[in-house]
Amino acid sequence: MQKKLILRFASLVSGILGLGILAYVLFPIVAYEFKASRDYPKLLSPVVENQSQTLEDSLASSDFTKASNWFPEAKSREEFEISKVTFYTISIPRLRIENATVAIGGEDLSQSLIQYPGTALPGRSGNTVIFGHSILPQFYDPKDYLAIFSTLPSLKKGDEITINYDGITYRFRVESLFEVTPNDLEVLEQGFSEPYVSLVTCVPPGHPLKPRRLIVRAKIVPY
Repeated sequence: MQKKLILRFASLVSGILGLGILAYVLFPIVAYEFKASRDYPKLLSPVVENQSQTLEDSLASSDFTKASNWFPEAKSREEFEISKVTFYTISIPRLRIENATVAIGGEDLSQSLIQYPGTALPGRSGNTVIFGHSILPQFYDPKDYLAIFSTLPSLKKGDEITINYDGITYRFRVESLFEVTPNDLEVLEQGFSEPYVSLVTCVPPGHPLKPRRLIVRAKIVPY
């Protein structure tokens, strides 16, 4: 009898622990979805259902530590302004990110943030697009590049972003946050008369399929 009670108690404890772990993993994803439906504009261009399914199948097998897998239809974008600088740094006070490394045209998001090829260099007229990896926000670490953009959704309009490129410091101020699908390439376009920066991460943070991209767009603050 005592042995049965012990087994039942152990099963109960295991069940509670399992539910707790499940809630620990799912709650941030569900909470993000609620925030996104309330705060972020709709996707730029909804895709046809069969195209969406094909893209989802492709993304499900992708390695998201590689920047080229984030917008698969843009893989052919190789032309970009040649720079003697291959790395620069970015700081985002609200996220406690200080002097994080950005590789220009790099690929490995586990080692640095990545500036997407074909986008404007910092301080130039256009759109500097920077990718950063994300995981479940409870594991956020501003010094770990696999987790560095996990709390990007917490940025707000008016927050400051600082980029130090080639010895010059540029200040940007957040203007908007919105979501796109992985085939909405408008976010990579350069039709800006002033310098902008777009920070990009996969959302919801921690979601295994990485179904959407969050864009935080900021405009340069004039001297």
